[in-house]
Amino acid sequence: MATKSSQSARSVPQIESDLAATRSRLAHSIETLIDQVHPKRVKQRQLARLRHLVSVQVNRARSEIYDAQGQLRTERLTVVGGAVAGLVAFVLIVRKIASRGRKRSVPKRK
Repeated sequence: MATKSSQSARSVPQIESDLAATRSRLAHSIETLIDQVHPKRVKQRQLARLRHLVSVQVNRARSEIYDAQGQLRTERLTVVGGAVAGLVAFVLIVRKIASRGRKRSVPKRK
């Protein structure tokens, strides 16, 4: 705790200057806090993060499809096309098997 003699050693302009500096720091801290929690700013930050993530993923996908000279990597496209065709065939076969199972389990009415 400050003694009475150390408090009186400060002049009025010094005290006013300290108060102004403290007031300025407090105002800046409040503005920063409001900026962090304001819904529009939160939304803007989330959209910026999403845009960055999408940009990174798109560039990554492009690098998988195109080589350094900008030419299509046909061997990769062939593999992807084969995988897609295999997935489609698998889904169709599973649907056909499932539909047969449903037809057999439903009793016929006379």
